[in-house]
Amino acid sequence: MRIGLIRHGLTDWNALGRIQGHSDIPLNEEGRRQAARLAERLAVEHIHWDHMISSSLQRAHETARIIAERLDIPLLEPDERLKERGFGQVEGLTWAEREAKWGTDWETLELGQEKVELLQERGMNFLNSTWEQFPNHNILVVSHGGFLSHVFTLLLKEQHTERIGNLSLTILEREAEEWKALLYNNTDHLQS
Repeated sequence: MRIGLIRHGLTDWNALGRIQGHSDIPLNEEGRRQAARLAERLAVEHIHWDHMISSSLQRAHETARIIAERLDIPLLEPDERLKERGFGQVEGLTWAEREAKWGTDWETLELGQEKVELLQERGMNFLNSTWEQFPNHNILVVSHGGFLSHVFTLLLKEQHTERIGNLSLTILEREAEEWKALLYNNTDHLQS
């Protein structure tokens, strides 16, 4: 079983450096172009993808729809476990605004953020239940940068060393009880 984990395309808030969290911000035109470019790449690569699933947030779901339509594969119902980390009071603010409001250690304050452990638990729950439900399928999943980063920290440990880019592709393969990365945070499709 292979799972292709994709971060959604660019939004206006991404471009401005605003934390989105559960805020339901749409893709912008560049985000749609990015999704189309990844779809073209996947259409010519050797892996056959059986279906797609995404977070329910529109930036992820629209990214998935663009790719699924190009690959002519089913887009399953959104899965709430794939949502971005909730950031509470921090959502909608830039780094500078967060520091101005709460100081440089704002991340250590209780501002309504979802606990990382709970995010990782729902991420692993999704991966394990998907593996049980579709053990012989290859599945594309569109989620969010913070979500993917924390799941990769748990799964890939020291291999996870960089920020997860918009429309990046990571391919995990499950063998027995272990997930391993065949491709990590790749954005070659955006370079041309």
